Amino acid sequence: MKVDLNDLQAFVAVARAGGFRDGARASGGSASALSEAVRRLEAQLGVRLLHRTTRSVAPTEAGASLLARLAPALNEMGAALDAVNGFRDRPAGTLRLNVSVSASRLVLPALVPPFLAAYPDIRLEVVAEESFVDMLEAGCDAGIRYEERLEQDMIAVPIGPRIQRFAAAAAPAYLDRNGRPQHPRDLIGHACLRGRFPSGSMPPWEFERDGESVRIDPAGPLIVRIGGAVDLAVDAAVAGTGIVYLFEDWLRPYFDSGALEPILEPWWQRFSGPFLYYPGRRLVPAPLKAFIDFIKTSG
Repeated sequence: MKVDLNDLQAFVAVARAGGFRDGARASGGSASALSEAVRRLEAQLGVRLLHRTTRSVAPTEAGASLLARLAPALNEMGAALDAVNGFRDRPAGTLRLNVSVSASRLVLPALVPPFLAAYPDIRLEVVAEESFVDMLEAGCDAGIRYEERLEQDMIAVPIGPRIQRFAAAAAPAYLDRNGRPQHPRDLIGHACLRGRFPSGSMPPWEFERDGESVRIDPAGPLIVRIGGAVDLAVDAAVAGTGIVYLFEDWLRPYFDSGALEPILEPWWQRFSGPFLYYPGRRLVPAPLKAFIDFIKTSG
């Protein structure tokens, strides 16, 4: 059976995006053209590939099976074609990154502007989220995560600061009212602003000093989704609601301005910085290769 490759790509775009309009935005086409391509593909295959409602589009069982087999193949084909970019004077194309919110906030701002200035023919697309994702299935070329959250069988390249710390802090007015903790266990008696991952887990607060490690699960008046809602916890801490526990670099501007006061600093835990990771069993697209070379020379 001879199937139009463009129709297959249209189906993948719509299935990944969960809709014809979003698929059109991602692929640079039109919703009507994608709809016609999917209808043509379904007619040729003789099976429905997508459930369509007025609110959403989702793969049928047959569509999900086709997507699972087709998406990696299209990714490989795209990477193979993109490898030709290596013969150009300047790499061109789209680089798609799936990164943690902390990386988008603390790592990429220093790298993205000079990278795009150095490679004007490359377009960068960044998705920031905390959920575990299949990077290839999500249509991304590479990801940025911390070591314990890396996908297996991936090549990992250090990116950004190699040593970071988690910091605890509160507004001076809050500490004047409630006292300044001298030991991590003192936090049990304080209003602590917690974070929860999309998976539902709530990471403990960890501290370490002179070989002594302390893990606590403090209570407090506010829990935010780790990712997009973290700034709400910071704003609440600045307003005097309680104690926040976050990346030191994230809180540094508030320390410098005096809006937040560091607490328990001798106990702040150090950990290794993030990594750019990508599959090792495929051709590396030219935009990704350019980015890898850029961060290696920038480090």
